[in-house]
Amino acid sequence: MNNSKIWLSSPHMGGNEQKYVQEAFDTNWVAPLGPNVNGFEQDLEQYLEENVQVAALSSGTGALHLALILLGVQAGDEVICQSMTFSASANPIMYLGATPIFIDSEPETWNMCPVALEKAIQDRMAKGKKPKAIIAVHLYGMPFKYDEIKAISVQYDIPIVEDSAEALGSSYKGQKCGTLGDIGILSFNGNKIITTSGGGALVAKNKETKDKTVFLSTQARDEAPHYQHSQVGYNYRMSNISAGIGRGQMEVLEKHVALRRTMHDFYVDFFKNIEGIAVFQEPSKEYFSNHWLSATVIDPEKTGGKTREDLRLFLEKENIETRPLWKPMHLQPVFEKYPYYGTNVAEQLFEKGLCLPSGSNTTEEQKNRILSALKSFF
Repeated sequence: MNNSKIWLSSPHMGGNEQKYVQEAFDTNWVAPLGPNVNGFEQDLEQYLEENVQVAALSSGTGALHLALILLGVQAGDEVICQSMTFSASANPIMYLGATPIFIDSEPETWNMCPVALEKAIQDRMAKGKKPKAIIAVHLYGMPFKYDEIKAISVQYDIPIVEDSAEALGSSYKGQKCGTLGDIGILSFNGNKIITTSGGGALVAKNKETKDKTVFLSTQARDEAPHYQHSQVGYNYRMSNISAGIGRGQMEVLEKHVALRRTMHDFYVDFFKNIEGIAVFQEPSKEYFSNHWLSATVIDPEKTGGKTREDLRLFLEKENIETRPLWKPMHLQPVFEKYPYYGTNVAEQLFEKGLCLPSGSNTTEEQKNRILSALKSFF
């Protein structure tokens, strides 16, 4: 029996990526600009709709960093951030010398809790520090409670940076994730729904914001025959080679979303008759998740004492990769001294949650191996 590694979420090529990359080599466009960059941005703009403008960048983290700069975040400011997320959501706050204010999750979407968010804003304002931005995340492709978060954003006049790194292909009330916030963020890291091997994008509401993003991401070079700089710039532009991979990936994005959702259904079907296992699902038809990662919560009080860690280690012996949910930022050594608002929802999810293999390239043989292993464990 084949016992090769089953990965949590590995890259999945569609076939035409090499064509675009070859064109870049044939025309010597290997710099961080060129036809593939322009074409990839146009492909994303057409897909996302809403008349957005997209700037292709070297990473989603770089996009978050630039988003905060565009919103005027400076050293000493405070920025609200979802606690249950990958560290890349919070790190750019630190790049700028600002202070992260972490918010707990709510149990339906696992994303930022609107109640805790408003309490945090009120408390920070009472302390004389109005937050400059809200970084809200679509965790594992699940849209956050946009209507509630947006209402709070409007009421207190604090813009939303929509971290849609995991949610390309997801939507809320029919509107694509990445276009909901004041500024949107995408990621094309190797494990994402589509990849450029590494890369990201900033989704802007207008051309002025896109142009400013491109300016800052190309070392903020002023219009001059010589190299002149009036402000600090960054080396964050996507290369024409990476963008070529992205153009090929855009051709299979919808297929990849459908396959990820099929993997989610695979787990829902298996766990429906197993006590104590809850598969992460949309709370209503208003939410459409790409199910970038299929995740479960395991309650040992209902599974006869079987824990998240027991299952992870069992599958590891079967050469099947799984991973605990994101460890909340307020529990991380690097962030634990910063303010946190909420209860223990994120902590409980981290303690009991497990992400299962979710790749759009998972074969039937691999599914059977996963199924056999799960049956053995339970």
